[in-house]
Formats: sequence, structure tokens, C-alpha cells
Amino acid sequence: RTQSLDLGGRAFLHSYDWRQDNGFGVLELIMTAPMVVASWINLQYYASTVDNRVFGSGNKALHNVVGALGVLEGNGGDLRVGLPWQSVHDGERYIHEPLRLNVLIDAPIEAMNDIIARHEVVRQLLDNGWVHLFALAEDGAVSRRYVGGLRWRPVAEEEATAAESYQ
Repeated sequence: RTQSLDLGGRAFLHSYDWRQDNGFGVLELIMTAPMVVASWINLQYYASTVDNRVFGSGNKALHNVVGALGVLEGNGGDLRVGLPWQSVHDGERYIHEPLRLNVLIDAPIEAMNDIIARHEVVRQLLDNGWVHLFALAEDGAVSRRYVGGLRWRPVAEEEATAAESYQ
């Protein structure tokens, strides 16, 4: 479905067919390993871009490493644990658009809900809005959005609600 698409370097893809995944073990691995790691990376860039002074680590040229904990900027100040300014800004503009991670999965909602219910870390990321999860329909269109509490809404309904709020 995505082979001929230009995703602009903004996608991390897995080749997955739920029809060949008896028991949904592969789906569970995808949702509990690469999806969680992608959220860590995404949130680090997100926070370091949104407010580098608070969540980032400032100027990389001035870093002094403090154990395996973080860095100090210069010879003092607060411990900094985020990404350096140079990782999120090229001197003229931001390199990364601060967006929450969107995960699109082609699998039955019941299987995804079972995995979410069994894995607290996954559920917290989704229920607290740090990661947005979408289900794909048979035709590849985005059909439903996870809204928390093991509940899903049709995407068309969500778009209509958003449009109404601007009127």
C-alpha cells in the first residue's frame, strides 16, 4: 500500500498482515516494542522543540557530561536531559515539526484493544494522548481513531466534531 508513496521521511513502516498473524503475537510485538520506542524518540524531539530551554539541553558546544544522567551547559546550571538546540534547529528554522506520534495499524480493533488492555505502558501512552492510534479499513483508508478507555470513534465523526467547534 505504501510502496509508491513519498512519505517525506516521516514514516517508520512495518510489513504486517494481520491475516497471517495467528494469535496476534507479531502485532503485540509491534505495539509494545517499536511503537513504544518510536514514542520515546518522538516525544524527545517534541519536547526539545517545543521548549528547548526547559526540556532540551541547550547549546551542544557548551555541554559537560554528568555521568550517564545528562549534561550541564557550561560550568554550572541545571542538569539538562533533552536534545541539544542543534538537533532541533539549523540556525534559521526548526528541523522538526513538534507533532505527537500518529500510529496507523491495519488490524482488527478487538486485537489492538486486547493488547492495549494487557500492556499498561501502551495504554498510558494512548489514553493520555501522547500517541494517536488509528485503525485502517480494508481499503487502506483511515477508519477509526482510538480515543481512550479502549474506545474508538469513526474518523469522519471526529472530523465533523472538529469542524463544528470552529463554527
